[in-house]
Amino acid sequence: MTIKLKERLLDLSSPMIMGILNVTPDSFYDGGFYDNQKKVIDQVEKMINDGASIIDIGGYSSRPGADNISPEVELARVLPIVKLIKERFSKILISIDTFRSEVAKQCVENGADIINDISGGSLDSKMFETVAKLNVPYIIMHMRGNPSNMMDKTDYENIIEEMENYFSKKIELAKSFGVNDIIIDPGFGFAKTTNQNFDILKNLTYLKKLDKPLLVGVSRKSMIYKTLNLSPIDSLNGSTVLHTISLLKGANIIRVHDVKEANECIRLVNELKS
Repeated sequence: MTIKLKERLLDLSSPMIMGILNVTPDSFYDGGFYDNQKKVIDQVEKMINDGASIIDIGGYSSRPGADNISPEVELARVLPIVKLIKERFSKILISIDTFRSEVAKQCVENGADIINDISGGSLDSKMFETVAKLNVPYIIMHMRGNPSNMMDKTDYENIIEEMENYFSKKIELAKSFGVNDIIIDPGFGFAKTTNQNFDILKNLTYLKKLDKPLLVGVSRKSMIYKTLNLSPIDSLNGSTVLHTISLLKGANIIRVHDVKEANECIRLVNELKS
């Protein structure tokens, strides 16, 4: 499975790692960790050395109850980091984690390669048009509502069927604008209870029928630490277990905080499958 990335094809026949770089003060696990350029450079270099192929930069915390910030504040957080990483690590792929078309546009124009939208275009009517003009891969995540009210919207009759319907409609709409290189993300933790998260993981292969690359982001999330009665900081082992399950069920990209351990998962799963 491949997606077009500017002048080349990105081969996803072997799973890839997307390393998380949150430049927010209030993310649920790593908020405030990377508050200066040296910390950013050190962390990105570590993730690259540990096996990351993509660095996902986020400047808007989407955890429930997080502050709603303006596009200007979000841009001020992420744009200098995009420029810094592209300058220091020119070959690494950069994903910009935003639901705002103007943030996406400016970041891609300054070096970002992929747009990662938690809302799948639902929170900005100009997003699909913008992605098409920029001609970059687009990650469509499943979510209901917005980060402030999403946990009030967890009533599903059949969550797997509703997600398939959601993605089918979003893919069709995106293609009508000229967006062709699409990755889907089930959105673990977004408008979903812990039980629903595990139901999705159990039935992850069902989403492969959409014939799109599948991104899974479960790293250190509440479905792990609440189930195990831990904190996010103590959830590395649980994350590794769920990354392994995700890979066995067909994930093409895993979005993680801990790249070294995720890379070990991929190597072992690849060996098992071979």
